[in-house]
Amino acid sequence: MTESSTALRIAGPARLVGEVTVTGAKNSALKLMAASLLAPGKNTLRNVPDIADVGIMSELLRRLGCVVDFDPATNVMTIEVPQTPGHIAEYDLVRKIRASINVLGPLLTRVHQAEISLPGGDAIGSRGLDFHIAGLEAMGAAISFEHGFIIATAPAGLRGAEIELKFPSVGATENIMTAAVLASGTTIIHNVAREPDIIDLGEYLIKMGAQIEGLGSPTITVNGVKELHAADHSTLADRIVTGTWAFAAAMTQGDITIKGGRADHLEIPLDKLVAAGAVITSTPDGFRVKMDKRPVAVDVATLPYPGFPTDLQPMAISLNAIATGSAIVTENVFEARFMFVNELQRLGANITVDGHHAAISGKEQLSGAPVLATDIRAGAGLVLAALCSDGVTIVEDAFHIERGYPNFAQDLRALGAQVEVI
Repeated sequence: MTESSTALRIAGPARLVGEVTVTGAKNSALKLMAASLLAPGKNTLRNVPDIADVGIMSELLRRLGCVVDFDPATNVMTIEVPQTPGHIAEYDLVRKIRASINVLGPLLTRVHQAEISLPGGDAIGSRGLDFHIAGLEAMGAAISFEHGFIIATAPAGLRGAEIELKFPSVGATENIMTAAVLASGTTIIHNVAREPDIIDLGEYLIKMGAQIEGLGSPTITVNGVKELHAADHSTLADRIVTGTWAFAAAMTQGDITIKGGRADHLEIPLDKLVAAGAVITSTPDGFRVKMDKRPVAVDVATLPYPGFPTDLQPMAISLNAIATGSAIVTENVFEARFMFVNELQRLGANITVDGHHAAISGKEQLSGAPVLATDIRAGAGLVLAALCSDGVTIVEDAFHIERGYPNFAQDLRALGAQVEVI
């Protein structure tokens, strides 16, 4: 599907009932792919989602000299990394996904240089690279910005350092951790991100021969080693896709069994859904979300993991837009995430934004209208709202959704929704 022509046509209202399977996490798979640059040889990644961003990262790795093969039928990817990969990541690919910045740490520590175009991706606010840069400079890198590129060099290699992140940035944690595995000496990183994706990346690095302690805690210690080797690893399940299906069940007064979904990675969001009236039960390979009444409004504040994920904030706003009562949703991570509210208001949602707070008064039903997806999660949130709307909603720029949700329209149809790709 091309970026300019992809839209979703949703006829509402709908009640979603059935079973859906969650594959590997986008935010994990892309970082695992970048980390494969740390060692020559053939890496195997399993449970890789068949999404657009994976294709873009694959092409980026190919341009760096890797041979990448992906079988969407089995979700298995192999990445053959050369003895000396390239070190330049061009704008035409990097502008499309922010995760491309994750090749910076591996290239800098492995080939001692990297030229990375400043990344693009979702329009959800400033996500500066200050924390990445400060951490790598503390390890001995020389970094400058020229003609839209980050130019990083470490001719003598990186060395261990003690680094304190001012904010538990996921990207900075990943770049510093991947750089530290081949640095000389010990690197101690304080106030790190604790997302499951970080743990997944750390476990992959350990399989490659890295020495890492403290995964899942606020401090990670990395003892640098001289070399790593290729490894075989399975990507963890996507908690944001899992959470999206859980919200979809609650919003549409539906009943969805989410196979492969991990409830332990979504404790706070699922607690919010229970407070809204949902019944959540464990199943042998996931969990089930059932709702037999209109949701009750719930206050939500986004925070770094284990807090409520910013990536599920659009779903929380959409749920409150059709709930009984009023609620406040507070965005503490990305300041531009409320761009989504303007589109939701086109469906008739009653929302007032004040700074990083959104006050929502629920309505029994929204009304279909043309809307625009401004990023992956905003697009998914609009689709859920469309399922609770009377009439037809056209979600334009739905290519964003394809970047994070494999077979989204197909899965929705299987659950009983009337959705067409146009």
